[in-house]
Amino acid sequence: MPPISVAAIQSLRIRTGVPISACKEALEEAGGDEEKAIELLRKRGIAQAAKKASRAQAEGLIFQKTNDNTCAMFALRCETDFVARDEHFLQAGEQILDLLFSKGVEAATTLASEALPVLVQKLGENITADEMHRIEAPILGSYLHSNRKIGVIIGLDGATQEIARDIAMHAAALSPRYVHPEEVGADVVEKEREIWREQLKTEGKPEAIWEKILLGKEKKFREENAITKQAFVKDPSKTVEQHLSDAKITTYVRISIG
Repeated sequence: MPPISVAAIQSLRIRTGVPISACKEALEEAGGDEEKAIELLRKRGIAQAAKKASRAQAEGLIFQKTNDNTCAMFALRCETDFVARDEHFLQAGEQILDLLFSKGVEAATTLASEALPVLVQKLGENITADEMHRIEAPILGSYLHSNRKIGVIIGLDGATQEIARDIAMHAAALSPRYVHPEEVGADVVEKEREIWREQLKTEGKPEAIWEKILLGKEKKFREENAITKQAFVKDPSKTVEQHLSDAKITTYVRISIG
């Protein structure tokens, strides 16, 4: 069995509130299965917050910090908007963010694994930190929506910070899943093809022309989901790729809550 990851230990600690060492031991004994590890901890009488994990975390906030060439961003999720506005929730988020920015993902994950179980007990809701990113790029742009439910980081190998921020705002609005059309996975395309085939059958299209139609639909689907081929929101007469000219997107991260 591969070593138990820090993220797995953090997840179990957040769900149960037990010490890191006990979480690691339980996961090792359970072969990495979190549910089995929780069962072991409950049998030992030391799991405290596992029952909260089944409740949806549809609320929360994105925390983001940027300087000229570095950006840190992560989501702190909870169950209700009321808790997302709590001062203890906000303080915990800022502390994790500061460490993520200065020390990186591993250090921030460790802090979250120690601090969030306490917050769960204090506020009475399931709270988790995830999608942690610390990005460095020659040209970097970031955007955090006013409601703090959408955050984007864009790294470029050319152009300007203003253009990078414009592209980040574009991604916040249009939510592309990929940078380039060829990055769309074959499994994702095949699922769409199954739907298109059923549509063509319903429409009564001759089967002999299906493949030609499917190729056109696939091209459109790939381009609609790739940021470089989307019409740029600030100038729809150009694609994002055309707006960038010779610059290239080196990093693209988008987080959303809700």
